[in-house]
Amino acid sequence: MSKKQDILTIDELSKYLKIPKSTVYKLCQEGKVPGQKVGRHWRFHKEVIDSWIKEGSSASGSNKR
Repeated sequence: MSKKQDILTIDELSKYLKIPKSTVYKLCQEGKVPGQKVGRHWRFHKEVIDSWIKEGSSASGSNKR
């Protein structure tokens, strides 16, 4: 386990996922990305984001081939 838990901001998550910040905001507002709002700011646990990616973002449900 790391010294501190990795918490990402919108900017950091955007860079981490390599998608525009506006897309991250949209996904957050639609409840499709696991995160929480602290006041006016979104925060994301890197470990939870990694699990979400590995699961194939099952929150969207209809992205099956």
